[in-house]
Amino acid sequence: MLVKYLIVALISMVPLVELRGAIPYAAYLGLPLINSYIIAVIGNMIPVPFIYLFARKVLEWGKDKKYIGPFFRFCLDKGEKAGAKLTEKAGHGVFLALLLFVGIPLPGTGAWTGTLGASMLDLGLKKSSIAVMLGVLLAGIIMLAASTGVLKIIGL
Repeated sequence: MLVKYLIVALISMVPLVELRGAIPYAAYLGLPLINSYIIAVIGNMIPVPFIYLFARKVLEWGKDKKYIGPFFRFCLDKGEKAGAKLTEKAGHGVFLALLLFVGIPLPGTGAWTGTLGASMLDLGLKKSSIAVMLGVLLAGIIMLAASTGVLKIIGL
């Protein structure tokens, strides 16, 4: 069982998949969902400070490199667009916008993209981490509900 939880944690750390894939996978494995939710949230949050502190610097360094440059430029563009989108839509409510950006489980809107966008905006590690964590908790609840069939029951 420990190995299964470790797999859930690792899946939740993967960009673009994150806990949006980890929680349904845990449900598929038949793991207790509350435990899986906690493990997935923790796993999803582990990369956040590293993304905020280092991802932008690494991407800036690698954007001009021959083989990795196109991918690094793609990631930078994605982060800059996410940051610009947050600012444009939120104005002074960037904290709430970041929370919702991460929290509504749509493709490309998880903790990785949200944190990278927050670092592009220089929102601050503490403020960004809290908004991202609240968003991850919200996304986890939505995915938990979807994984248990609650959304089917209420007609969504």
